[in-house]
Amino acid sequence: MLNQCNFIGRFGADPETRYTPAGKQVTNFRIAVSEKRGDKENTEWVSVVCWENTAKFVADYMVKGNLCFVSGRMQTRKWQDQKGEQRYTTEIIASTVQNLSPRSDESRNHSDPPLPPEPFGNMGSTGEDSVPF
Repeated sequence: MLNQCNFIGRFGADPETRYTPAGKQVTNFRIAVSEKRGDKENTEWVSVVCWENTAKFVADYMVKGNLCFVSGRMQTRKWQDQKGEQRYTTEIIASTVQNLSPRSDESRNHSDPPLPPEPFGNMGSTGEDSVPF
């Protein structure tokens, strides 16, 4: 079986970073992915979660409006809202995020971003240290 998703889209807002109690960095963001059919254009919003090295790259170099390539696996989580009702969230757990925007002064902290992390360097992205298969 294969669970792999690839998207090219634009950041809808600056990424948000937090840390787990164990100190692992997690960065979340949403990208707008558009598809044109004839005269009509449909935009889907894709939620993305990055861990550790990929999370650091995104937090340091990506901003609202950047065009990016995202590759990862789809995951659906179940959670309870403040009213106690069950909610579901579908998101992409990114193994690779690449900046496709031309270099500009809009990057957050550095003028020359490094290459993104290796695609398989973050396979334990759910907090596990083992390969998920």
